Amino acid sequence: MSVPVPQPPSLPLLGNIREIDRNNKLISLIQLSKKYGEIYKLNLFGDEVYIISSVNLLNELCDEKRFHKSHSAALVEVRNGIGDGLFTAYHGEHNWGVAHRTLVPAFGPIGIHDMFDEMYDISTQLIAKWARMEESDSIDVTDDFTRLTLDSIALCAMDTRFNSFYSKNMHPFVNAMVGFLVESGRRPLRSTLEQFWSTSATRQYEADIALMQKVAQGVLDRRRAHPSDKNDLLNVMLHGTDPKTGEHLTDQSIMYNMITFLIAGHETTSGMLSFTIYHLLKYPEVFQKAQAEVDRVVGKGPVKVEHMSKLPYIEAVLRETLRVLPTAPFFSVTRHDATEPTILGGKYYVPPGAVFGALLPSIHRDPAVYGEDADEFKPERMYGENFAKLPPNAWKPFGNGARACIGRPFAWQEGILSLALILQNFNLRLADPAYELRVRQTLTIKPQGLFMKATLRDGIDPVKIERKLFAGLKEDGKQVNGVNGVNGANRTEPQKPITILHGGNSGTCEGLSQVLARNAASHGFKATVKSMDAAVDKISSDQPLVVITASYEGQAPDNAATFCQWLKSKSSDFKDLKYAVFGCGHRDWVNTFYAIPKFVDSQFAALGASRICTRGESDVARGTILDDFDQWQDNDFWPQLGGKESSLGDSGIDVDISTDSRASHLNHQVHDALVLSNEVLTSPGEPEKRHMRFHLPSDLEYQAGDYLALLPLNNIRTVSRVLRRFGIPWDANITVKAGSHSPIPPEQEIPATLALAAYVELNTAATKKNLATIAAFVQDRATKDRIVKGAVPDGGATPSVLDVLEAFPEIQIPFGVFLAMLTSMRIRQYSISSSPLADPTVATITYSVAGHDVRHPGVATNYLRTLEPGMKIQVLVKKPKSPFRLPLDDKVPILMFCAGTGLAPFRGFVQERVARLEAGSHTTFGEALLFVGCRDPEGDKLFAEEFEKAEKLGAVKIFYAFSKAPEQSHGCKYVQDRLWRERAEVSRLFKAGAQAYVCGSGAVERGISQTVAKIRVEQVGKKGESVTQTDALKWWEDLRGVRYAVDVFD
Repeated sequence: MSVPVPQPPSLPLLGNIREIDRNNKLISLIQLSKKYGEIYKLNLFGDEVYIISSVNLLNELCDEKRFHKSHSAALVEVRNGIGDGLFTAYHGEHNWGVAHRTLVPAFGPIGIHDMFDEMYDISTQLIAKWARMEESDSIDVTDDFTRLTLDSIALCAMDTRFNSFYSKNMHPFVNAMVGFLVESGRRPLRSTLEQFWSTSATRQYEADIALMQKVAQGVLDRRRAHPSDKNDLLNVMLHGTDPKTGEHLTDQSIMYNMITFLIAGHETTSGMLSFTIYHLLKYPEVFQKAQAEVDRVVGKGPVKVEHMSKLPYIEAVLRETLRVLPTAPFFSVTRHDATEPTILGGKYYVPPGAVFGALLPSIHRDPAVYGEDADEFKPERMYGENFAKLPPNAWKPFGNGARACIGRPFAWQEGILSLALILQNFNLRLADPAYELRVRQTLTIKPQGLFMKATLRDGIDPVKIERKLFAGLKEDGKQVNGVNGVNGANRTEPQKPITILHGGNSGTCEGLSQVLARNAASHGFKATVKSMDAAVDKISSDQPLVVITASYEGQAPDNAATFCQWLKSKSSDFKDLKYAVFGCGHRDWVNTFYAIPKFVDSQFAALGASRICTRGESDVARGTILDDFDQWQDNDFWPQLGGKESSLGDSGIDVDISTDSRASHLNHQVHDALVLSNEVLTSPGEPEKRHMRFHLPSDLEYQAGDYLALLPLNNIRTVSRVLRRFGIPWDANITVKAGSHSPIPPEQEIPATLALAAYVELNTAATKKNLATIAAFVQDRATKDRIVKGAVPDGGATPSVLDVLEAFPEIQIPFGVFLAMLTSMRIRQYSISSSPLADPTVATITYSVAGHDVRHPGVATNYLRTLEPGMKIQVLVKKPKSPFRLPLDDKVPILMFCAGTGLAPFRGFVQERVARLEAGSHTTFGEALLFVGCRDPEGDKLFAEEFEKAEKLGAVKIFYAFSKAPEQSHGCKYVQDRLWRERAEVSRLFKAGAQAYVCGSGAVERGISQTVAKIRVEQVGKKGESVTQTDALKWWEDLRGVRYAVDVFD
């Protein structure tokens, strides 16, 4: 019996056109596949297409005896520019056959071998450019790979040099091509009337086509005016003969195919290389393996053509990149016999003449083939025999059969060569460690906004690199010990050098590194501050090293992962290095407490380095991190390191204040999101909880379980207090001088209000060292003692620096000293409380407003509560470090435990299940139990109606615990009490393989853990055995990250 193919609700005439985001069609199709399963139907202005997203169904469609290439509506539009070229020709079109038979031999092994030297020439231009860049310069990854691949196809195939690396602007062909492809994709999404009125877009479209044809004609005219006996692709097009018909390519066919090769020969390959670099930057262990393979196979000499077949891990990296992010993400087929229906997969009835679309990003992540970790980047699955054992047609990034890309060998050699040269010569790191992948789509896909930094590997001299690349000259072995940092390390200074490295995701460790750097000068040292990843291969033993880092569930921070992998792989010693480590951690992560600081400390010691002092540590849960750090640096680090005596009055930032003009300056690696709504969820009298909806940019994706991170602004009242205390006008500008190690950008004139609102934390509690610094500016002994002891006239228990200065207005302290006591503004992150399957353009957060005290409002939540619909906010999406994701296998049951706004990620989970159920998904879902702790059923039972509907639909079963009304929750006061009451049902699902999740405060997590341990003790006892509560707790903790995930906030 056949099964109906699901389809989103359709509108008259328009069909499903509203389901497709015109700016990001691919994401829309992927989201629909998650909602409707392995096949669904779309109606676009009357044209139907069946979207396939499983390997099983694709395998049928790749049978060339039954199916042939079909043209999507967008590809039909591309014919406006390149006619019946190899990519755009219709099935059976005569000119395609002539061109295909004539040109395929040019891309055979010999032809590709002969192109190597020219390909190498262009690749070394990229290497030379990067080698001469300043270490602080950011590289636009996609831009440079576009230059590389365009110049390569032009030189290798047509003996034409575009010289893209010698021009600031991209070659005009690229801009015309991008505009042409984007518009070709948009035209099918417009109605006839819309297209009629799009006169400006049409004019630009025609101009782009004309420019591409002009470039191609220019290349052709030059060859005809200056004939060559070179056996390149252009000569084959001009003089080659079809072995079947004896025909030559027509002039029009040559034109169309020249443009085809210029587009296809660079667009998809540049995307492949860009996505590959992204994954190498995100997975430092993969980077290390790939670099080690190049070192082992190639060494320090030039990369040669014979090396191309000896780098299997590089090939696996490229294959895995094209699996998770195929740059040509879609192709279409239809049956040869348009009068016959198709029964696909043995059950889906599809009418005659149907068009099938293969959605490769979903097919390539089919868990039935690639497992539960299909979304993860693992080159090993594409290595050697593992790749060979894949089912037929499980990996199709180059298309299918006779219509597959004939340039695949060219792209493959270019990809291996480029990566080998880059890995041989550079260490790479993200310019913004918090960067999350965004995808830009034309007909192909590429990363958007991907910037990195490249530093030459140890011993490689940028002056001699070209001789090395071309002649294989040995390096002279001279070590590059200097590390250029933000303070200009090349200047001559009387102070001794010291390097300070930081690793962290929230900015806390970077802030501590700046504190230490500011204090270094007063101890006779000149500090260089860098992220840990920036110091790979750059550790110098002739100066002290300090590492300030944190752990995230035992994993390295985003900007320290490469460093940790590098340090782990080191075999040479650091016997002359003196170092110190300060670690930040959170006691709730018992098994991984200080894991990365401990690793860095022990690894340096194992490699022969000498500790300056014992490792410093601070549990951020205690809220005393700044005091802990001050105590460590003042009592342990500086005394053991030596240097001159410090004076508290010397630690200020050198700053000028200007009141001449107002200017705007703000530049953070975040994206603008539009506030759609900002609602209060709780009743009057209850602690305020809010729900906000944001419209995201079309290229900003998220999954249920992700975080929305934001950079807040200090409350305007708090900023006003600072200005009033120091007598600074509202329109004043400030300029922080270079070398101050301030979070405020140096040597730039910035409005004082902006600097105070956006760059520094104004409400942080004053540390003991802060109080001592303030006291240094007081003459009266009694007042000095009161300040040092933390006593202020209005009795604040933990006053901020600003509180103290307001309490003692007679103290004349320089504004620069005040700034030096402040830490950097931190990014705050909130669990996303929605699913993209409900609406991929909208993300929501649900949060509690912290601190209604007018003088000490919670910075982020009080900033959020002031935002109104229509306003914009700077955000980014961050992935969870723990496996806080719905299981890939829908049949796996799930158990969710939360309290208060810890409900947020679970609303996203439930919303995702509801969307798929309402879409008529044929998937059988495992049971889902949600345990929610709140205060009162009338006051803060969040999303009550929404969850009731979800429960009726069968998406979830909910159990409440009301702390102020336990009589209405079966006597259960807290969520752990409700867990104990329902333990039989929970145990049944856990034995059936359920995945568990906990979200809330540390108290919630501890309460759940204690109750689970109690259940374990009871169950073991029923078997006549015994286990202690402590052992049961250890059993539960050992399952963390395997059977359950935790998201704790305090």
